[in-house]
Amino acid sequence: MKFTHGYWVIRENFTMSYAQQWVRTDVRGNELNVKTACHPVRHRGDTLGGAMLNVTLSAPRPNVIRIKLEHFQGKKDNTPHFETFEAPCRPIISENDEKVTFQSGELRAEISKGNWQVDFFGGDRLLTSTGYHGMAHAWDVKADKTWMVDSLMLDVGECVYGLGERFGAYVKNGQTVDMWNADGGTASELAYKNIPFYMTNRGYGVFVENSSDVSYEIASEKVERVQFSVSGETLVYDIIYGGTPKNTLDIYTALTGRPALPPAWSFGLWLSTSFTTNYDEETVAAFIDGMAERDIPLSVFHFDCFWMRGHNWCDFEWDPDTFPDPEGMLKRYHDRGLKICAWINPYIGQASPLFAEGMEKGYLLKKTNGDVWQTDMWQSGMGIVDFTNPEACEWYANHLRRLMDMGVDCFKTDFGERIPVRDIAYFNGKDSLHMHNYYTYLYNKLVFDTIREKRGEGEAMVFARSATAGGQQFPVHWGGDNSAVYISMAETLRGGLGMSHSGFGFWSHDISGFESTAPADVYKRWCVFGLLSSHSRLHGSSSYRVPWLFDDEASDVLRKFVKLKHRLMPYLYAAAVEAHEHGTPMLRPMMLEFPEDPGCDTLDRQYMLGENLLVAPVFSKAGHVDFYAPDGEWTNILDEHTVKGGWRKEVHDFMSLPLMVREGSIIAMGARDDKPDYDYADGVELHVYKLGEGKSATCKLYDLKGKLEATFTVTIRYGEPCVETDSLKPYTVVMHK
Repeated sequence: MKFTHGYWVIRENFTMSYAQQWVRTDVRGNELNVKTACHPVRHRGDTLGGAMLNVTLSAPRPNVIRIKLEHFQGKKDNTPHFETFEAPCRPIISENDEKVTFQSGELRAEISKGNWQVDFFGGDRLLTSTGYHGMAHAWDVKADKTWMVDSLMLDVGECVYGLGERFGAYVKNGQTVDMWNADGGTASELAYKNIPFYMTNRGYGVFVENSSDVSYEIASEKVERVQFSVSGETLVYDIIYGGTPKNTLDIYTALTGRPALPPAWSFGLWLSTSFTTNYDEETVAAFIDGMAERDIPLSVFHFDCFWMRGHNWCDFEWDPDTFPDPEGMLKRYHDRGLKICAWINPYIGQASPLFAEGMEKGYLLKKTNGDVWQTDMWQSGMGIVDFTNPEACEWYANHLRRLMDMGVDCFKTDFGERIPVRDIAYFNGKDSLHMHNYYTYLYNKLVFDTIREKRGEGEAMVFARSATAGGQQFPVHWGGDNSAVYISMAETLRGGLGMSHSGFGFWSHDISGFESTAPADVYKRWCVFGLLSSHSRLHGSSSYRVPWLFDDEASDVLRKFVKLKHRLMPYLYAAAVEAHEHGTPMLRPMMLEFPEDPGCDTLDRQYMLGENLLVAPVFSKAGHVDFYAPDGEWTNILDEHTVKGGWRKEVHDFMSLPLMVREGSIIAMGARDDKPDYDYADGVELHVYKLGEGKSATCKLYDLKGKLEATFTVTIRYGEPCVETDSLKPYTVVMHK
């Protein structure tokens, strides 16, 4: 939202009340309250009238400072609030003639008593500040609508990242971004997952605690600032200081919720029926048999929308014409070692028998006049389940429990973005504008919790498309509707990088693109990228995605990288545990792992998979790829060729890509390549890459519940590896010199 023309001139119709002068300080327990006038106060006469902003500082966790900015405080709070997990610390508050100081851990706010300015320090380093034309109350006189605004300074060379899954430029500087969940596809500026949190390459992040359409001007309206604004009379945001990007994510996810640890089986290959294809049990069986005949391990089979009858989504009933024996079918697939995923959404078509029941019992979202809200978009006459109604939640969950009793293991929680706001009355009475983004949190939480209740801790996961802040607690999320071309593959990756900056530890995408059918070269390149993501799913719209339908080589490519991922599971699962415990994503933007290397600040066509593997997907048929290796020597684990730090140009066939291990690291490879869930410590190979004399490297192995099982420390003494370990199981050390 832009409020000015240039630096000084206010836009037409707007009246801006900017914080200009400190007035008074009050300490209320662990909170610091500051009154700031929006005009100069030179004498008692200047205290008569005029706007004043109320600024309250608190410390919900160490190294977090929460700023609550208010104009009128008499407005009733009728909005949902993000769930936060607070560990309040006792801040250090001090005051002298020049400034007021509020400190939380190593993060410090200094408020000037002269011209209004608040400086935020991490230790002794100035991180950012708000001052002239920063904190403000905005009033659109013509529309009679108000906003609260603040803007934080950017330093020279400071880059802004995150704000959810965005498919445009990776670095957000110069962009206008609005937090509004929408079904727009990966080729648009719209996003399925809007997260009002950003971080910068200066070691801090900012979380706006508002569930509505927070509007950001990121080095746009004022190129030296990040401005954020919300409608109403109150703005709450948190400055989060970690010192490094990883530590910042650690604190942010401690505040908003850690990602759950997905079950180990979920890291294998998922195969889908696809969306509008014709399929029945015979078709599904042919796919599963075809994968087995080609020695391509399959872990999960996904039934997309048409497992239910058309027009009835959702009625949670198997289409009897195509699946006459669903329980028997699911048992047969379980007997083959497969897990089962079924598509659902939060919408109830009018043709569904559940519509009348939901309408009668008040389980569907209503208009303010009491009618059920309906639309013909997506399903004829559909309504939307009101997840603020506890009875509606139990009703919906009971249908999921029934499906799990039949043999379904998890659910693809599609949609959740197309939530109306005009003339809407929720059961809990909350404001519909603020519920639009927040709805997906309730939706995915309910489904995730229902699975966890039924299957047990550590076995719950969803495959979700929409999200808001806190949604990372309910993995896994996938990138939405992309297209079967290289440019969409690249924009998909940019979306994943944005999710990684936003606290989401696990992420997937439709391998080879959802829309249309990829040519064989795109399919094969995308299979490699997909198997080197945290979760890997073959899915599309109007055609099947089994490899033998593309060309003879596609099965070979898929087989190789499925089996490679399985062997990498000891390493990958350790990265998954780190995501669960600290919020460090499995797919890591390069700057997250190498924050001191400015060459990594803008890289958006490569990433780190865990701490030690650099992945550069190939985005061309001819196999040309440019990638940047930070300082050191890197070894490609596929062919053992090495490169030094800097930019590289390489050409790769369809069976290869830059998959580089950094020097001085250990990659633990398991003994099995036929499945992702096995005993990672039994027969593990410790591949040690270019570890120098007298140097040590450590890796950890976890059991399938995320419990630490073994630690290995390898030290090079007189050219030979010496291993310290608490493991009682057989292992081998493979040196790569």
